[in-house]
Amino acid sequence: MSTLIEARDLVKLYRMGDETVHALDGVNFTIARGEYCAIVGPSGSGKSTLMNIIGGLDTPTSGRITIAANDIGAMSDDDLAVFRNQTIGFVFQSFNLLPRLTALENVELPMIYGGIVPKERRERAMELLTRVGLGSRMGHMPTQLSGGQQQRVAIARALAGKPSLILADEPTGALDTNTGIEIMALFRELNAEGATIVIVTHDHEVAAATKRTIEMRDGQIVADRTSGQEARHDAHV
Repeated sequence: MSTLIEARDLVKLYRMGDETVHALDGVNFTIARGEYCAIVGPSGSGKSTLMNIIGGLDTPTSGRITIAANDIGAMSDDDLAVFRNQTIGFVFQSFNLLPRLTALENVELPMIYGGIVPKERRERAMELLTRVGLGSRMGHMPTQLSGGQQQRVAIARALAGKPSLILADEPTGALDTNTGIEIMALFRELNAEGATIVIVTHDHEVAAATKRTIEMRDGQIVADRTSGQEARHDAHV
């Protein structure tokens, strides 16, 4: 499989008063196309900072991150916004649906920004909502949907631009256990169809449902394991 994400010597420093905090401290890894991966760690481990850098929402203090062979740290803000729209689908813990838009309109939104013509975006949004099991809920507002249904809308929206990468931040964090299991099953199905999925979570049970776990602590990768393997400390190889 070809490499989709490559991080080299990522460092992110924050100033907190007189103290310098190493949110990331020399992080190295690659993720191939088609992988289903979790980045896991407790609060303060650096996983959220890493997610923001992978998603082009933040930039490293030093080091390099490339996605689909593009050095996103070298892009202008305008180019990066276009790149995110075309390459990365985001799924958030709080769903981030616009409350005054229907499920269908929420899924259409990134395609509007992407310049997709109305007929094509409407057809694709309907197809995606049907794919995630909401074919009968397209006209519903977010407040008329359960948490699990709202997250399914968010996943459909993330898929709207046919992204190379789906980046999910605590996607089951606001859901009950059974609904969370259903959402993870949906991610597994999407990965089986070829989607590259990276889930950022503090929940080791969620991480265990993926095929690879990158574990972080104190801004560093401390373990990198695939399903059924013991942890290996080779992140800097």
